[in-house]
Amino acid sequence: MMSILADLTGTFSSGAIETGLAAGGAAIGIGAVGAGASQAVGRNPGAMGIILGASLIFVGISEGTFILVAFVLASH
Repeated sequence: MMSILADLTGTFSSGAIETGLAAGGAAIGIGAVGAGASQAVGRNPGAMGIILGASLIFVGISEGTFILVAFVLASH
């Protein structure tokens, strides 16, 4: 089984698996922020502006981290 995986990883370009894992992590992070924001607005609709601002900051941090990782892995 491990030899099959080793043969498959040789066909991918350098950093493709790592970039995919980073994209998956960013997607999970963005989904968690969205779920938390929607629950928070459901509990306190009056604080929607504050929650929206904070969630956009956290989504930006997650997406920015992925973009940095993608560029670093693409340069190798």
